[in-house]
Amino acid sequence: QVQVVESGGGLVQPGGSLRLSCAASGSIFNIYTMGWYRQAPGKQRELVAGITRDGTANYADSVKGRFTIARDNTKNTVYLQMNTLKSEDTAVYYCYGNIVIMRGGVNTYWGQGTQVTVSS
Repeated sequence: QVQVVESGGGLVQPGGSLRLSCAASGSIFNIYTMGWYRQAPGKQRELVAGITRDGTANYADSVKGRFTIARDNTKNTVYLQMNTLKSEDTAVYYCYGNIVIMRGGVNTYWGQGTQVTVSS
């Protein structure tokens, strides 16, 4: 009933930039917080950034000042602009949304993940 699809990952050199996008679709009534987690090999999944419907954002300390999250409520889409990338940013990035479906409650829906690799 709800699909969450990411795009924009890839290979980038240290110091470079990437922009991730994530769109939710389906029987959506409302979306509360949207955001991004990431998981590096051998590590636990960690929150990168989240943004509420009214635009209040929060970031992991490791990405503050380098990453910017934004959303377009008319398109049910969230973006993550990643600048000054470092090798330690290499991970699979997962988008999520706290989504209220038609005639239903709120649940967290996840995308399939997109690989970001920072390497020279």
